[in-house]
Amino acid sequence: MNLSDLIDRNAAFDPGKPALRFEGLALSYAEFSARIAAAAGALARLGVGRGDRVAVLALNDPELLVLLYACARRGAMLLPLNWRLAVAEQAYILADAGARALLVQEAFGAVLPEVRARLPGTAVLGLDHAPEAGAAWADLRDGAGAGGDGLLRDPVLLVYTSGTTGRPKGAVLTQEALVWNGLMSQHMHGLTAADHVLAVLPFFHVGGLNIQATPALHLGATVTVHPRFAPAATLAALAQDRPSLTLLVPATLQALIAEPGFGAADLSSLRALSTGSTYVPQDLVDALEARGVPVLQVYGATETGPVSVYTRLGGDRSRPGSTGLPGLACACRVVDEAGREAAPGASGEIWLRGPHLFSGYWRNAAATAEALRDGWFLTGDVGRRDPDGYLTVHDRKKNLIISGGENISAAEVERVLLGHPAVAEAAVIGRPDPRWGEVPVARVVLHPGAACAPDELVAHVLGQLARFKAPREVRFVASLPRNALGKVQHHLVRAADEAGREA
Repeated sequence: MNLSDLIDRNAAFDPGKPALRFEGLALSYAEFSARIAAAAGALARLGVGRGDRVAVLALNDPELLVLLYACARRGAMLLPLNWRLAVAEQAYILADAGARALLVQEAFGAVLPEVRARLPGTAVLGLDHAPEAGAAWADLRDGAGAGGDGLLRDPVLLVYTSGTTGRPKGAVLTQEALVWNGLMSQHMHGLTAADHVLAVLPFFHVGGLNIQATPALHLGATVTVHPRFAPAATLAALAQDRPSLTLLVPATLQALIAEPGFGAADLSSLRALSTGSTYVPQDLVDALEARGVPVLQVYGATETGPVSVYTRLGGDRSRPGSTGLPGLACACRVVDEAGREAAPGASGEIWLRGPHLFSGYWRNAAATAEALRDGWFLTGDVGRRDPDGYLTVHDRKKNLIISGGENISAAEVERVLLGHPAVAEAAVIGRPDPRWGEVPVARVVLHPGAACAPDELVAHVLGQLARFKAPREVRFVASLPRNALGKVQHHLVRAADEAGREA
């Protein structure tokens, strides 16, 4: 059995039921099942089989979901690319993954020259066009369907995440991990086939893909897909399409609440709104709850599918700031510096374990060994549990910046800054921001006698990294605080930044 069988079974039970809605069109479960079979046939004609990687660079589109299940049928892996990244970053990920095929929307065709230069053996197909030196995906898919020998134990998702190293790492999730992730989402939301999910967050993140969308499809529910989040379109969809569930990160939730007409909008169809990815300000929760919409919180990571710890619809949501209890298939520990279980109320690193975890980082045994210990995933996040086991996440042990729901590796930005000939040392930290949660700022030491303007360094970063990773401020300093081993002490850089803003 593989994941695509779940879609086929739903098609057998209720063939005419809408599976996916997109821009005014509906795809029934019977049509969804047939589209998956056709896509599997197209992948077979490309030579895609067990273990091969199929990359997609596109805004949210039903075809991305079709490809996920077609890859499951073939035993292949879907690699959803973050369209917000710079071309150099996307090209690095494609080369690191060794993608067999790349399906790309015309709007993101700027990556194609890099792909052709670095990956001449990668088949290029246009999702919405026929690219030069490529083919239209619809033409290739317009042929006989195909089966496959994919199994639940096979990897099916390869998602790159910005951690604390200078390069992103590819987390490998199996089909079985998605099944267990779905089980916990279904428990969290009380999800049934009668639900209607509004999906507006990007599918290149496991949150947008797996917190509600794939769990709903596994049960035969309906998913309305928006290409990307837009507050006005989301507010209109809540009133007009009447979904029962949706998911927003704090930055998009704040934008929705600030949208003119929010106070009068009809939100009565929503059974719940889920949120997470970073600290959730209580005033955002209160604004939704005041409109009669229960707000659920979920905690996890790319490496965990992501659903791991959550508050449950109908459960205890009376603990402000808490992200809930470990899910049905998830074990959770809070571990102190000595490696012991922290007492209730005491802080420690959050460790997670369960069948929903990733199987490792793609071709990176060292990083896998560092992240996994006796089956436990060491999240790098710091939290505490109350006497009843409810978890509150309040800090990050690793120097990771979360801006608008996107992970930014401080080390990655530092690596690019250090590539500038005038820069001797660099430290990047997150600064609190009312709109984005955090934004990156940099402290830079120049080489003796070197001269450089802050704007020049920002432009240097923008030449290699996505705009959201570029420092909002570059400040030159004489030195950076270091410990006895010479490691930059980011917490002291952060403290100095806070003191400077308060002065």
